[in-house]
Amino acid sequence: MIVVACPGQGSQTPGFLSPWLELPGSHELLSVFSDAAEVDLILHGTQSDADTIRDTRIAQPLIVAASLLAWSALEQRTPSAPDGTAGHSVGEIAALVIAGVISAYEGMKLVGIRGRAMADAAALEPTGMSAIVGGDEAAVLTRLEELALTPANFNGGGQIVAAGAPAALEALAVDAPRGARVIPLQVAGAFHTSYMAPAVERLRTAAGAVTVSDPTLTLWTNSDGSVVTSGSKAIDLLVGQVASPVRWDLCMTGFSDAGIAGLVELTPAGTLTGLAKRGLRGIPSVAVKTPDDLDAAVELLSKDIA
Repeated sequence: MIVVACPGQGSQTPGFLSPWLELPGSHELLSVFSDAAEVDLILHGTQSDADTIRDTRIAQPLIVAASLLAWSALEQRTPSAPDGTAGHSVGEIAALVIAGVISAYEGMKLVGIRGRAMADAAALEPTGMSAIVGGDEAAVLTRLEELALTPANFNGGGQIVAAGAPAALEALAVDAPRGARVIPLQVAGAFHTSYMAPAVERLRTAAGAVTVSDPTLTLWTNSDGSVVTSGSKAIDLLVGQVASPVRWDLCMTGFSDAGIAGLVELTPAGTLTGLAKRGLRGIPSVAVKTPDDLDAAVELLSKDIA
């Protein structure tokens, strides 16, 4: 089983779409995506600085568009389809497109609305997020509870992301659990927590207008790492995920239980293959960061693994 994984917010870097625009048809595709998301993806993916593309309204459409652009290029190069797919946080929208649940255009419309709704929710009061690497998980969770912080992402490989008030995050960094490192993240709010509740209803309304099909590939959900076979349920989970923890650790457990033999991470890649090195030890992986990585992804997808 080969799984295609779609990364989430924070994986973007200035100019990362520039090499993709050299591929035939990519400029036209990004123009269509820009129209759907109401964001100038070509401008922000090639010229905007790090602070600009950190804006949730821009970052989320940019990340999903990058994954779909890489997916389109990959499809053109190989007849070998993956066996399954999953996305981390906003990457779930790209995964739903790859699994045939929604169209690419409707996926980009949804991510534009999601980004704006979450940015507006984050603006209601100051919040942030920090990654906690290492330490005993029980001790980490106890410390977060003491500080009224929420474990927003369980990323696997000994990494949990905490979210909440800036003062509490600072206190966590000053007095971290034994054996743990605390790394502040450059994001604009406490995503996947109750702070995002105002965004849920806006996304639910938008999702109600989308044409939905059942997935054609094995599709895992961030909700609990289970396989989703209903398109309508996949959309419901996608909406609720805005204010619920990301369980990427359970997604990786699901991959392992299904007998994963390889992982291809789409653009802007690197984060999920890094987690897989710890959570899926020994499983071959390819991070598609630029078009130069497509051949390696094609090779992995084309392998006939018994």
